[in-house]
Amino acid sequence: MDLEHALTLAQARSFVATLADSALDDGASAAFEHVLIELDWLHDDECPCLETDGLSGDRNVLYLGAVAAIESLALFGLDALDLELLLVRLEAAHALDGA
Repeated sequence: MDLEHALTLAQARSFVATLADSALDDGASAAFEHVLIELDWLHDDECPCLETDGLSGDRNVLYLGAVAAIESLALFGLDALDLELLLVRLEAAHALDGA
């Protein structure tokens, strides 16, 4: 994994982890955690650290950032269908969170 890929993945992981931590209930939090687990699985659990300090507290901003970062992972050769399914799961988690 090159540096740009690692940075994009770290950004996606950070947004999703912050969404999980700030979810309104346990069900939504668990749904975001499943997205995070699947994102890690797509990378064979070779994942950079999370950095959540300084991220927005606005869950809609975090969601849009996560979507953009996950879509950007297609530039690094990830399967488009895998990423699309991940985005569907992210959208479902966001809906559970009252969006």
